[in-house]
Amino acid sequence: MGWMTDETGLDRNTANYTPLTPLSFLKRAAQVFPDTEAVIYGSFRKTYAEYAERVTRLASALAGLGARPGDVVATLIPNLPAQAEAHFGVPACGAVLNTINTRLEADTVAYILDHGEATVLMADPQFLPVAAEAIERMDGPAPTIIEVADDQAGVHAHGHYTEYEAFLASGDPDFEWIMPEDEWESLSLNYTSGTTGRPKGVVYHHRGAYLNAMGQVISWRMTLRPRYLTIVPLFHCNGWCHTWMMPAVGGTLVCCRDITAKNIYDAIADEGVTHFGGAPIVLNAIVNATEDERRDFDHTVEVFTAGAPPPAATLRAIEPLGFNVTQVYGLTETYGPGTECLWHPEWDELPDEDRYDIKARTGVAMPFIEDATVMDADTMRQVPMDGETQGEIMFRGNGVMKGYLKNPEATAKAFAGGYYHSGDIAIQHPDTYMKILDRSKDIIISGGENISSVEVEGVLMMHPAVLLCAVVAMPHDKWGEVPCAFIEAKDGADVTEDELIAFAREKLAGFKTPKTVVFQDLPKTSTGKIQKFELRKVARAL
Repeated sequence: MGWMTDETGLDRNTANYTPLTPLSFLKRAAQVFPDTEAVIYGSFRKTYAEYAERVTRLASALAGLGARPGDVVATLIPNLPAQAEAHFGVPACGAVLNTINTRLEADTVAYILDHGEATVLMADPQFLPVAAEAIERMDGPAPTIIEVADDQAGVHAHGHYTEYEAFLASGDPDFEWIMPEDEWESLSLNYTSGTTGRPKGVVYHHRGAYLNAMGQVISWRMTLRPRYLTIVPLFHCNGWCHTWMMPAVGGTLVCCRDITAKNIYDAIADEGVTHFGGAPIVLNAIVNATEDERRDFDHTVEVFTAGAPPPAATLRAIEPLGFNVTQVYGLTETYGPGTECLWHPEWDELPDEDRYDIKARTGVAMPFIEDATVMDADTMRQVPMDGETQGEIMFRGNGVMKGYLKNPEATAKAFAGGYYHSGDIAIQHPDTYMKILDRSKDIIISGGENISSVEVEGVLMMHPAVLLCAVVAMPHDKWGEVPCAFIEAKDGADVTEDELIAFAREKLAGFKTPKTVVFQDLPKTSTGKIQKFELRKVARAL
């Protein structure tokens, strides 16, 4: 057995083991980057020393309000400094952070507050009417409201509740943070979109958030002192863990309340933004920005994009503007991104069409994921890596959620066979790179043939008149269902249904070609994802 058969005295102790937690990143940053800008928002500019003090005061004030370890503290806040401070201040008092989607209606907010049993709700004045209505609809005890004003955007406090800055002032700057005794302790609670039924409460632990943040530093090839623009909502997978990541590299969080092409360009030109994440719709906004919205800048901006594979037409248009786009993929259940389209230098010389096709791949597991692969959901066996055989993307590793709050049945189903089942259909190439085809519910089955709506959308996006598109199944008497395309055309564009169908037929097999084209504004979520379930309702009625 060798000399390691006797491990007497080789025990875990406080000198050689500390539970992993992203709180450690900010503790260290306050010491090694005390004068570096940590968070900026217009005239609001705080160094790491000041950031850490504000977080400490928040933790102290929450504890003084009665928040105890394991309690839930909820927020209804846009991408503002207070939302970033909550990511550290709430767990620093031992509580669990629940960032609520600011686009939700009162009934769903009430359900989330009840289900998570929030004791405190920090809310922007813009969302106080929804919060108040939600509290009236709650079955359980109401949370205490802290009002987070945004004077820079003209969103002033109503005066009915304790205001955030006064709340911070009541906190003790010498409060001792409550660090987790076990890295498996719950850190945050994120609710899924809930397009069918009630949303599920996804629970993150300290270990997963720590490793996710560290892993993305590697995947993004990030060096010290990046300047990160908050485009991904901080209520969405905790902003893909990027707020927790920034202190690890002495980065600056550039907050942005309203995500517009002009605000993005201004942040890059004026604040030197080097990184941001966002859905393809954000890339599309940048590409289609007007001349008066654009600004010149002299560096390459690194972009993580997720939500749907970026169309080749978008990649072709955005790269010359100074952006390097990396496709990543994940879910709320994987703390945000869990795979990356890791780039190989030999691909640089490929023709554009081939390069963009590779760039749109779902890719391979990020460093903190033990395994991400495509499997047969029934047999739990690896599908052939032939670039053709379809299966379901599965995850295993530290970057997977603890489970669904108060829902052991859904948790067991999600983890059946020892992997997390994503519900996404993909193929896997011989080099192990995955490429997502669709959500399982989005695959169109026409006459027994599987059609990827993503593939059809990619072709339609190549048409110069198309701004956005979404393809869903439409019932058909003969074929069961056929593709129906919903198109948002560019301003001033003149294009017809027949023209787009003919355009698609040039590049797609006949059975994959849309049989109907509808021109309308596409319904979107707060994170920029197109709500296909709404479009399916329209398609069924055609």
